[in-house]
Amino acid sequence: MPFEKVRPRKVTAIAAEQIVEAIQRGDYPLGSKLPSEFELADQMGVSRPSIREALSALQAMSIIESRPGSGNYVVRLPSSDEEKDTVCLIESEAGCHEVMDAREALEPPVAALVAAKRSPEVLSKLEEILRRMREYAANDSFEAYLDADKEFHIALAAAAGNSLVVAALAPLLNSMDQRVYREFTRQYYMKNVDDLETVAALHSDVLDAIRRQDGDTAFAKMVEHWTRMRAIWEE
Repeated sequence: MPFEKVRPRKVTAIAAEQIVEAIQRGDYPLGSKLPSEFELADQMGVSRPSIREALSALQAMSIIESRPGSGNYVVRLPSSDEEKDTVCLIESEAGCHEVMDAREALEPPVAALVAAKRSPEVLSKLEEILRRMREYAANDSFEAYLDADKEFHIALAAAAGNSLVVAALAPLLNSMDQRVYREFTRQYYMKNVDDLETVAALHSDVLDAIRRQDGDTAFAKMVEHWTRMRAIWEE
C-alpha cells in the first residue's frame, strides 16, 4: 500500500520532536542550555504544561538534564532512532493532564467511601505505608517514595471493599509507573525534601480523616492533593 493511515498526534509529542530535531541540527550542542519553558512555549505556540511534558520525556530518555535554578541542558546527542523512541514513549503513555483529571475525578469519592467503612486492619495497613512514605521523604528518596505512594493509593482502593472500584482504579494507578509521568513528578511536583514531605503530609491528612470516619474531609483532602499538583502543572 502506498499510503499510511493518518493518526492524530499529541501536541506534546510534536513539541518533543522539534526539540530533538533542533539538537540533532546542532542548534543546541552537547552541554548547551535549552531555551526556557516560556520561550519554547511561545516559539511553538503551545502551553507551558505541554512543554513541561515534552521536557519530561526528554529527561526520561536521558537526552537532557534539568539543573535546579539554572535550566535544561543537553547531555546526550540523540540518534534518529532515539527521536522516534521519544515520540513513541509520549504517544504510548497517558498524558500527565489526563492522569490528573482522572485521578481527581475518581479518588476523592473513594477516600470518602473508605472513611465510611474503615476497619482496624485497613488503618494499620495505611499507617504502615505512610510511615515508610515519611521515611523516604525525609531521606529525599524519590523512587522509593513514589513506589510507597502508589502502594498507599492501591491499598486505599482495595479498602473500599468493591471489586469494581479496584478494577477501575488499577490501570489509573499503574500510570504512576509511566516514565514521562514519573519524570514530570520528579522535576516539578516532588523535586526536593520539602515537596516530598508536603505531599506525605497530605496523605497523612487523608488518613486522619479516614481514622475519624470523616468522609467529607477525606474527600476534601484528596481533592487538595490533586489541586496542588494541577496548580504546579499549570503555573
